[in-house]
Amino acid sequence: MTNTDTTATPNTATNAEPGAEKLRPGALVIDLLGDFSRIGGREIRLKALVELGEDLGIPGPTMRVTLARLREREWFDVRREGRESIYRLSEIALLDIHQGGRRIHRSAPEEWTGDWSMVIYTVPESDRQTRDDLRKRLGWLGFGPLASATWIRPRPQLDDVTAALAALPAAKLTLMTTRTSGLAEDRALAARCWDLDALGADYEAFVDELLSQMPGYRDAASDGREAFAARILLVHAYRGFARRDPQFPAALQPAGWRGDDARRLFEEAHSLLSHDSATFYNQLLGDSPISTD
Repeated sequence: MTNTDTTATPNTATNAEPGAEKLRPGALVIDLLGDFSRIGGREIRLKALVELGEDLGIPGPTMRVTLARLREREWFDVRREGRESIYRLSEIALLDIHQGGRRIHRSAPEEWTGDWSMVIYTVPESDRQTRDDLRKRLGWLGFGPLASATWIRPRPQLDDVTAALAALPAAKLTLMTTRTSGLAEDRALAARCWDLDALGADYEAFVDELLSQMPGYRDAASDGREAFAARILLVHAYRGFARRDPQFPAALQPAGWRGDDARRLFEEAHSLLSHDSATFYNQLLGDSPISTD
C-alpha cells in the first residue's frame, strides 16, 4: 500500500522538509486546517487562507481552485462579509480532522492481543465512487486488504469504523473480530496485507531525514512564519505513514522496524515548532477577527 501521490515541489525555502517532493495543494490545505483547527476556530477569511498558502508555496490562483474543490466535497460553508469570503469548516470536515488528528498524533502501539478487526463490504457494481471512497476511508482507519472486499487491521475496536462509514449508505457492511491460529500466522497476515518492506524502507529514510532536519527545526522555532511552514510540511510528510501503518504492535513488526522512532521524532519536531507557529497563525487571523463559535 505505497503512497503514489506526486506533484511538483513548490518554490519555497522549506522544500527540503521530509516528503516535500510529494506536496499536493489539496492535501496541504487539509493538513493546515487539521493541525490548526483546534486553536483557530472553525472560520477563516479567504485572504488569510491565500496568505498561508503562499507561505507553503501555493500560488493564490491555485489556492482558490483548491478551496473550491474542497467546498464541492462539503468541507466548507462559505458566507460573505462585505467584500470578503468567510470559510467555515463543516461538520463533515471537523469529523475528518478529528479522526485524522488521532491517526497522526498517536500513542505508542498497544500490546498485541491476537485480535483482528475485519470489514466485509458489498457495493453495487455500478457505484465505483462509493467503492473508492470506502477503500480510502478503510485505509485511513488502518485497514489493509485481505481480499478485494475484505479488509483487516490488527486491533479489535470497531466503533470508529461505524462512525466513519456512516456517510456511505450504499455500502453494506459486515463487521467482526477474529483470530488466527497463532503469532506466526499473524505475522504472515501482516506481510500479506501490507507492503512491510516498502513501508519499513520509507520509515528508515524518514527517520534519517528528520534527524538531519532537527537543527533547522530548532532555528525555525524562533520565527513564527518559518515555524508555521515547517510545521505543516512536517505534518504533510508524516501523514502518509499514518495512512499506511495501522500501528503494528511490536509482535508484528519486522526486525529493524523504525516506525516507533519516526513517531517519537515527529512529535519532538512538532513540539519544537508548535508555540511560535500557533502565535503566528493566531496573529494572522487576529488581523481581521471573526466569530469562531
